[in-house]
Amino acid sequence: MRRFALAAALLCGTAFTAQAQTFRWANDGDVNSMDPYTRQETFLLSFGSNFYEPLVRRNRQMQPEPALAERWEQPSPTVWRFHLRRGVKFTDGTPFTADDVVFSAERVRAPGSNLQSVLATVKEVRKIDDHTVEFETSVPDPILIQEITNWGIFSRVWAEKNNATRPADLTSREENFATRNAMGTGPFRLVLREPDRRTIIEPNPDWWDKPEHNIQRAELNIIANDATRVAALLSGEVDFVYTVPPQDVDRIGRSQGVRIIQGPELRTIFLGMDQMRPQLLKSDVQGKNPFQDVRVRRAMLLAIDMNAIQRTVMRGQSRPSNLIYGPGVNGFLEADDVRPPVDLAAARKLLTEAGYPNGFGVTMDCPNDRYVNDEAICTAIVAMLARINIRVTLNAQTRARYFAEINAPRYNTSFYLLGWTPTTSDAHNAFFSLAGSRNGSRGVFNNGGYSNPQLDTLIDQMAVETDPAKRQRIISEAARVLREDVGYIPLHQQQIVWAARNGVDVPQTADNYIQLRWVRLPQR
Repeated sequence: MRRFALAAALLCGTAFTAQAQTFRWANDGDVNSMDPYTRQETFLLSFGSNFYEPLVRRNRQMQPEPALAERWEQPSPTVWRFHLRRGVKFTDGTPFTADDVVFSAERVRAPGSNLQSVLATVKEVRKIDDHTVEFETSVPDPILIQEITNWGIFSRVWAEKNNATRPADLTSREENFATRNAMGTGPFRLVLREPDRRTIIEPNPDWWDKPEHNIQRAELNIIANDATRVAALLSGEVDFVYTVPPQDVDRIGRSQGVRIIQGPELRTIFLGMDQMRPQLLKSDVQGKNPFQDVRVRRAMLLAIDMNAIQRTVMRGQSRPSNLIYGPGVNGFLEADDVRPPVDLAAARKLLTEAGYPNGFGVTMDCPNDRYVNDEAICTAIVAMLARINIRVTLNAQTRARYFAEINAPRYNTSFYLLGWTPTTSDAHNAFFSLAGSRNGSRGVFNNGGYSNPQLDTLIDQMAVETDPAKRQRIISEAARVLREDVGYIPLHQQQIVWAARNGVDVPQTADNYIQLRWVRLPQR
């Protein structure tokens, strides 16, 4: 109710202060923390990039380019040397040096961090001098540069001063100073933080780079109700909407003064299942785990009609898939993306063969404010699985509660919907993070505990293979293994659908990052 009241106030004109060159934008859910190490989630990482910068960032074409590192080279196959940009300061005036890079490497691996995978192959980060650092990897890593493009650098001095030397663990609702405060080298600085309501940022006047934006202030407002969020755009109360309901795309496209910004996204939405526990946490099956039987997993795959979901739930704004990565990701081949047709008779037969002729009951965890039509997708899947007597109880929650549940140290879920964007734009990231056997750095988001030694070997091989043709063969073989094992049930790649007032330039990239450093507004 509080969120709806805020949105209603927004429409009455009380939630925003009229101010020249203020970029006013809205989303259905909030950034859960100002600390980008706490969750490997697109919206959180995207927002955090306004404050915290990596050594290497991505340009508008999604290609790596220098950021806090001016240049780099490889003295040996397992050593990367980065030459840091001189004259850079954090927004409190503290100089940026190699000490901050070494500290950030320690912090990103500390308890509470969800970004350990960015340095998964890195054995040591060492300071050579104040403006030079070396990364030594345990094996040759041909995609290290791509892996660190989302790793923002923290100030050692600021973190130590404010008792934020490690990230707060969001799965236990922990907070520290970095949860509600931010201080980096980036193009903006944090001015006001009101969780689940609004966040205000302003340009960093001492940013080392030349600003491409022309905004003097940016205000993110949380409007959970779809209709109210769209109404705020149409009335001119906001300039941009990050999450556009599919059912409103046509209406916005026909309206005067606004436009739809749409393109393919690298994110894949999929279903995961607990395959580790001998008995599921949330099921009516006692003494065993039905998801440990590949026949059950395959039956579920055969029962889910992704074409129907694309047509009715997503309004055509998705691409059905049977891979955990999609077009635009290095390593993707159409030939690898083979999804069997819906076959309810075969699905029921498989369940009977697995010992579940009458099906079974299970709870499905689902967010209701994270992905495009996430709860509606889960609702459709509940109905589809009911046709083969799998009785699903839907537990839809806000993203903060949902992620705290499924990402908890003991992964408190039996069946869940999740989305994944490979931060490296490479298939290895999806395999390593989602499907590799958990070992502390690999499989951090393998919430169902899927494990296949054959796949682990292929993941290790694709991480170090430098010959493109050989590497593609390894990736395709890994795709086949995971597909035949039904380690996950991929659903689709969703489209990125934004909406903006005419004259508001918000460049869109396939990672679904909104980069405020590129936003330009018309003169008001």
